[in-house]
Amino acid sequence: MKPILAACTAALLLGACSTPQPEHFYTLSGGADVQPAKPVKYYVEMLAVSVPQQVSRNQFVVTAPSGRIELLEQQRWAGPLAGEIGQALSTAVTNDLGAIDVFRTPHPDNLPVYRISSNVQRFESVMGQYALIDAVWSVRQLSSSKVVTCRTVANEKVGAGYDELVTGHRRAVGRIAADMATVVRSFDSGSAACPAA
Repeated sequence: MKPILAACTAALLLGACSTPQPEHFYTLSGGADVQPAKPVKYYVEMLAVSVPQQVSRNQFVVTAPSGRIELLEQQRWAGPLAGEIGQALSTAVTNDLGAIDVFRTPHPDNLPVYRISSNVQRFESVMGQYALIDAVWSVRQLSSSKVVTCRTVANEKVGAGYDELVTGHRRAVGRIAADMATVVRSFDSGSAACPAA
């Protein structure tokens, strides 16, 4: 009985000594400077964003330089990735335009409404190299049903570490949002078009 007791005691001690790794949560919406309030000129409706199935999860999905895909259990987005991207785009576009996101919200009819839809085709995270978001998106002016469809490939170089990777993706979201805001403004001139590459 003594060897069994000793084995059980050792197993319990080993289990007690191995502490679980802490989880770290990141968001794409944080870290933006608060813009001074602007007069509201537009309403936007930022529709739900679609993302590739392989990254549609809370855990980070990173690509090693060798091409191997890794799922990181301890590094997670604060919410589902599609929701993180959508919230970050909404915040950035409305800040840039001085707009209000009225998706699923009653609103007066005194301002133009622009519906923005986004399909993220690639969301790549390569540690110490780059953070890439390749998105096809459209802006529809609801009063006229005119629509402009564009593509933005935002490839941001990043340093080592998870914080750098998240910062790179925030910059990529910011570039896409800036292109969206440019298209919304272009409707005012009557020559709505995608931004020049």
